[in-house]
Amino acid sequence: MSYPVLSLGRNSFGDPANKGNLLSQEEAMNLLEDWVPNERLRLHMKQVGAVMKAWALEREGADELTARKWEQAGLLHDADWEKFPDSHCRVIIEKLEELKVDPEVIHCIASHGPKYFGVEPENTMDKMIYVFDELSGFIHAAALIRPTRYEGMDVKGILKKLKTPSFAAQVSRDDINDAISRIDTPLEEIIQFIIDHQKEVK
Repeated sequence: MSYPVLSLGRNSFGDPANKGNLLSQEEAMNLLEDWVPNERLRLHMKQVGAVMKAWALEREGADELTARKWEQAGLLHDADWEKFPDSHCRVIIEKLEELKVDPEVIHCIASHGPKYFGVEPENTMDKMIYVFDELSGFIHAAALIRPTRYEGMDVKGILKKLKTPSFAAQVSRDDINDAISRIDTPLEEIIQFIIDHQKEVK
């Protein structure tokens, strides 16, 4: 999702003393329900959360707490977009700081759009939320126009749509290319991973 430039004006978030602190799944979902009336946006956030968690477990060998950290960043990264579009990212960051959430989760959320928020992705979790955010939404948009949705969807078809500027025009191809350039995994592999892991998310 593309945003206006909403620079946060800082690169440090949360309190290091809160390392390891996460919202419970129930608390995170309640926040999502309260802050995000739009069902499609909620689904996007759930999909990014699911893909982040799967990547942490399958590709990074993460333990359960670390995987939950990845999931929570994905789940809440756009939580303030609908109600507070002019303060996007700032409001959810301040809320999570108030709730004493792990600063790595907060920094990850802050870095999911570096050219908009002015926060560069630093670690693998930061880089992967930047990679997954735009592509997840793009792939879901492609699924919605297919009679069989995700079934039978292939990487080749997604690559073709990425080269079609009129399809999902609001999705920034520049952001996708920039995000992919920061990791060692090919775009094709990322697309397949997203297809495999977000298709069952409701």
